[in-house]
Amino acid sequence: METAFYLSGLVAILATLRVITHTNPVHALLYLIVSLISVAMVFFALGAPFAGALEIIVYAGAIMVLFVFVVMMLNLGGAAVAQERTWLRPSTWLGPALLALLLLGVLAFDLWRSDGGRTIAGELLTAKAVGMTLFGPWLIAVELAALLLLAALVTASHVGRLASRAGAGTTPGEERS
Repeated sequence: METAFYLSGLVAILATLRVITHTNPVHALLYLIVSLISVAMVFFALGAPFAGALEIIVYAGAIMVLFVFVVMMLNLGGAAVAQERTWLRPSTWLGPALLALLLLGVLAFDLWRSDGGRTIAGELLTAKAVGMTLFGPWLIAVELAALLLLAALVTASHVGRLASRAGAGTTPGEERS
């Protein structure tokens, strides 16, 4: 467990440094996702699997949704396809892939040695227990997060639609025929 904690922490630090120092936003986003997953691994190593799972679902998932929102708002065309081809070179994805592979190895080793995070403080962790926690004392927080994500999705869709109309030569208040 101690080895998993230190290796995951090291990966989190290295990936976060790459997020800060990288000039390409897409590459920085890949390293940010690796960093968030490694922080989740730190939670797993500390014996907090629920916090680790929430870290992956909320933060890594939310970052990906945010990236989709940005792509929707920018409404990139054919130039984006050529740029994507340059991003698919091994020099682009090799760093995040190696860090993620290291995290996968640490997770597999940790799960092989322990009970796999199926218990918290001696109590069995089930889907019912997670649901009772989320929709019991944390119901208002879960509902507010859902409303916030819905508002962000509607806003991104609206801004993307306005940007595409402005790019097509029409004004935002003017309808196309």
